[in-house]
Amino acid sequence: MSTIPENLKYADSHEWVLDNGDGTVTVGITDHAQDLLGDVVYIELPDVGTEVTATEQFSLVESVKAASDIYAPVNGEVIEVNDALNDSPELINEAPFKDAWIAKIKLSDPADLDKLLDAAGYSATIE
Repeated sequence: MSTIPENLKYADSHEWVLDNGDGTVTVGITDHAQDLLGDVVYIELPDVGTEVTATEQFSLVESVKAASDIYAPVNGEVIEVNDALNDSPELINEAPFKDAWIAKIKLSDPADLDKLLDAAGYSATIE
């Protein structure tokens, strides 16, 4: 059974979003997504300064099974990326909600958060 923290929001494309409370969010992929992928061997991080659009691809994760696009869950600008994933992509499997965040995004519109699923809603989509 996948872990689904209550304090996060979710996209139905399996990204999680943490509202940092300052107009920015932290984004990663869910425990369910990393489990489906299998052992992650590479991640292509977005560039800082990139403008992202919700539901459009902004990152890529490769595992021993397949490559999978990661979609931006909100509109905004990438302000930071998790460079630790370049050397240790396996963190996505080991700690998807802690050490394996992918990017921090400055929101274009805080209302984007209202379009995301809560933990119960996300849980219903993966059952």
